[in-house]
Amino acid sequence: MSEIPGGFSRLADVLLDSTLESVDRAEDIVVRAARSVGFDDDEQHQVGIAVRESMVNAVAHGNRYSARKKVRLQVSGGATGIVVEIDDEGKGFDLDEVPDPREGDNILRQSGRGLLMIRAFMDELEIKRREPQGTHVRMAKFLRA
Repeated sequence: MSEIPGGFSRLADVLLDSTLESVDRAEDIVVRAARSVGFDDDEQHQVGIAVRESMVNAVAHGNRYSARKKVRLQVSGGATGIVVEIDDEGKGFDLDEVPDPREGDNILRQSGRGLLMIRAFMDELEIKRREPQGTHVRMAKFLRA
């Protein structure tokens, strides 16, 4: 494990295919990491849902299931919590253009709630457009005292 500033260590750094099987693999990797740093079962489940939603976004919306494009998953952990970073190779998107699933006709849509769930289950969420293309998602969950 490599040391990361802030007392965190790299627990995983993997390149995944743009498949739904990779979504399952990423969730498994991160839930095991969350367990290893001390999260309880409910918190592990929350982290797993957040990672699953972010990975589905990366695989389906970002990379559009392209066999030529990969998703990079990095997981770091320490005494205070866990940080998960997910990078895709898609076109990227503007977070301000994502419709709020709680408003108007969006309530009836069958999709579009992933970012809402990630925000609900994680303590921090940062989404940035990568250059020349792609999206970088960084999310963190901290252990409660």
